[in-house]
Amino acid sequence: MTRLHDLHTSQGQSPWLDNIQRGWLTSGELAGWVDRGVRGLTSNPSIFQKAIEGSAEYDDQFRASIAAGLDLEASYWELVTSDISAALNILRPVYDGSGGLDGYVSVEVDPSLARDAAGTEAAARELAVRLDSPNLYIKIPATAEGLAPIRQMIAEKRSINVTLIFSLDRYAQVMESYIAGLEGAEGDLSDISSVASFFISRVDVEVDRRLEEIGTPEALALRGRAAIANAKLAYDLFRQTFTGPRWEVLARRGARVQRPLWASTSTKNPAYPDTLYVDELIGPDTVNTLPDNTLEAFDEHGTVARTIDAGVDDARLTIDHLATLGIDMGEVTQKLEDEGVAAFEKSFDQLLGVLGEKAADFG
Repeated sequence: MTRLHDLHTSQGQSPWLDNIQRGWLTSGELAGWVDRGVRGLTSNPSIFQKAIEGSAEYDDQFRASIAAGLDLEASYWELVTSDISAALNILRPVYDGSGGLDGYVSVEVDPSLARDAAGTEAAARELAVRLDSPNLYIKIPATAEGLAPIRQMIAEKRSINVTLIFSLDRYAQVMESYIAGLEGAEGDLSDISSVASFFISRVDVEVDRRLEEIGTPEALALRGRAAIANAKLAYDLFRQTFTGPRWEVLARRGARVQRPLWASTSTKNPAYPDTLYVDELIGPDTVNTLPDNTLEAFDEHGTVARTIDAGVDDARLTIDHLATLGIDMGEVTQKLEDEGVAAFEKSFDQLLGVLGEKAADFG
């Protein structure tokens, strides 16, 4: 048994892989990760940009798509949905064996739609119909404009991964959208699943930068603490939300909690332990999606122990202390949301540019 297996069996946390490459699908590497304890997979536009730009394995399919008269964007989606379909098949035994708890593969809607509610809803529905698999998650960004599509997709019994969550206020809105969507769905709710992807390391990158600008010993002592504190408070909010009479009505209809998914969990600062954002965020009813190098590190020397609900009062004090130094977490997290949306859209646009160059080379 690996540490990844132990993470799930002893602590109730599901380790997922935050990466996809066609070579992993065809060589058996993804299946190998599943054997080692990986229980799901996430992707995003930046991941696909790196995969497609960095490999010739997509060229034959892309060439065929262009020859068939598809434009660049349609060809891109052919490449993406082919990879997602293959990953869905590889993870399907995990889905079946876990009773629908795990085994999901996530694909994100066009990132240019992040501020377009109607466009997001239509794109999410189209992807769900196109891929048509019970272990598919459609990723919808947790922008203000994404909340209504999230609620509608859940009401239509489509499983959703809500991504790019940074703030506690937005997280509360996401959980409300999920619960309201369940209330709008008919009949049995047990086949609806959702995760809420709460981003971690980018919070420390931004807060640490501000602390270093302040430069006092008091400020510098808080480096590397904001992201974990923010996540611990998010988990506390999760536990409070999925309890009480309103939730119990839905639970009796088979509803599942919307698990928090810790995303962006590789350490960006080499001074921090490489498993920091795994070791400190372990607990039941959670997912941690990890890039392959962080998975390897945790499997080699991570610590499997319940940590997510330890030191919650200290987490509140950390956030309060940041505020006394002039660091407003609401402003920080809004900046990170805006940057996250822009980064995914930039990756999408850059990849279309590369595909345009390839198409021109095909003659």
